[in-house]
Amino acid sequence: MLKKIFYRALRVQKLRDSQGESLLESFAEELSQAGYAEITARRHIQAAERLIHWLGSESIPISSLTEKSVERFDRYLKGRQRGRYSHTYQAEILGGVCLFLKHLRRAGAISATDQPRDQDPALLTAFREWMRQQRGACDLTICRYSLSIRDLLKRFGEDPGRFDAKGLREFVLEKSQHRGCAEAKKCTTALRMFLRFLIAEGKCSADLSAAIPVLVHWRLSSLPRYLQPEEVERIISSCDPNSPVGIRDRAILLLLARLGLRAGDILQLRLSDIDWEDAMIHVSGKGHREAKLPLTAEVGCALAAYLQDGRPRTDTDAFFIRSRAPFHAFASHTTVSVIVIYAMRRAGITCRDRGAAHVLRHSVATSMLRQGASLQDIADVLRHRSIETTQIYAKVDVTSLRQIAQPWPEVQPC
Repeated sequence: MLKKIFYRALRVQKLRDSQGESLLESFAEELSQAGYAEITARRHIQAAERLIHWLGSESIPISSLTEKSVERFDRYLKGRQRGRYSHTYQAEILGGVCLFLKHLRRAGAISATDQPRDQDPALLTAFREWMRQQRGACDLTICRYSLSIRDLLKRFGEDPGRFDAKGLREFVLEKSQHRGCAEAKKCTTALRMFLRFLIAEGKCSADLSAAIPVLVHWRLSSLPRYLQPEEVERIISSCDPNSPVGIRDRAILLLLARLGLRAGDILQLRLSDIDWEDAMIHVSGKGHREAKLPLTAEVGCALAAYLQDGRPRTDTDAFFIRSRAPFHAFASHTTVSVIVIYAMRRAGITCRDRGAAHVLRHSVATSMLRQGASLQDIADVLRHRSIETTQIYAKVDVTSLRQIAQPWPEVQPC
């Protein structure tokens, strides 16, 4: 693989004569499979070569390479190259070194971690496994729950017998004073779920589940954020149909704006989830609940265009992947929201960055409601488990609300 990246025979021979020849060869193979351009792969290999040379001068075996060693190498570069190269060049070298470090870990040439991390308490580990098997929770939800539960176990220990109603209430009240309303509610939700786990395992009394206080939150007190139909069309039209990125982003926006998919649904979509013959799309929603949605001609053509002209060649089965190397699935659902944010900016539409992708989902519901769809129909499309979740959209149907609104009574002045 080094021959395909470096054209000069003497340069290839020099790399093969170096101490880490086999590691550089496997690194080059990985960069090529990940879709890096030759010039980019060449820079990363040169950075790895410089690191190996420095390790030899410091008498550090490659097998002993750690994050601290990389930090020392970074300080060495800054001291040696001061005034000769720009900070951008130094950052490129360090970026290649970090990629090489990850490759060495995957290849087993060095340990996966520099130092053993503090292991989670056994009770928390059991809870995480219970959430996966019994509740079908995704890793992101489990991670969020673990934050509050880890703090709880640090205070009370791992013996559920030490939990009491007073202590739990004090813990929640203390946490809520230093967090916003949304974060405080996540804390109480996590603790209630943790207590359900303990009750199911017979490790605490069932009465303890009522010890978690309910934070004040008035249902249906707010309005869902949504866009007008013409604004949605401007957002979709803002994508460049002649670029691979524009083709991909348009397909994502159509899934959000036409089918009401969540950002997480986009992230979990796989190539096999598209049933082209029956024009259906399989979606795995919250709790891994499977659902089928109709694949309209507009959305289907956009997905087909992405597969033909916008999706780079890669071995992953994720439907949507990064547009730049390494070519793999999106890291998180935040990437989908960022795509929506950029599209809104191009269309000249102002919207809060938080939950940008969900705004298109809200827009689907409000548009359906104004076209005469029932709340049950909207609940089916949005895959709501309870119709109560869908009721909030009734507040945006101003035309229907005017028909039942009572006139404000006139009050005579005193």
